[in-house]
Amino acid sequence: MQDALFNFIGRYVKLTEVEKQAVLSLDVFRTIKKGTVLLEEGGYSKVGYFVLKGCLRTYYIVDGHEKTTAFYTELEALTPNCVAKQEPSEYYISANEDSVVLASDPGMEEEMFAKFPKFESLCRLLSEELLVQERIDFDQFKLSSPEERYRSLLSRRPDLLQRVPQHQLASYLGITPQSLSRLRGRIHARKPE
Repeated sequence: MQDALFNFIGRYVKLTEVEKQAVLSLDVFRTIKKGTVLLEEGGYSKVGYFVLKGCLRTYYIVDGHEKTTAFYTELEALTPNCVAKQEPSEYYISANEDSVVLASDPGMEEEMFAKFPKFESLCRLLSEELLVQERIDFDQFKLSSPEERYRSLLSRRPDLLQRVPQHQLASYLGITPQSLSRLRGRIHARKPE
């Protein structure tokens, strides 16, 4: 797992062996069992996650129904809003699969930034990329039909079709599971053989 992490970081900054050992010394790797709820609505957290293996999901409960807002898979970061705002969480985070994550808190990050300033640059670059991508995803969701959303999912994140239960995918796409089944049937029926 540490190789995957360091290969990812290497796309942005070059780490020395000393810096790599400093990361490992923080004991930030966590194994999470499928179904574990990491954060509940109304709860507090000081922990951000970087997924090395597995899948985390964010969702709200509205009128007794789960409304999935995002899936985080390999090499994606998730910092709950309540970490920065220091207010109760408005949503849930759970593990959709057995997962291995990097879990850090602001104190750890400050310590690393003080010792190794390039980590602050790395986090800034990653935050900028994440903000841009989330804006693009939000705009695309608002402007597209359910079929366009599903087609986008097929092209950009096809792994989710095998990794996520249909009712969660449907919720993520903003439709019912029955509508997703019909949509899948129509799209697959149109494909040339």
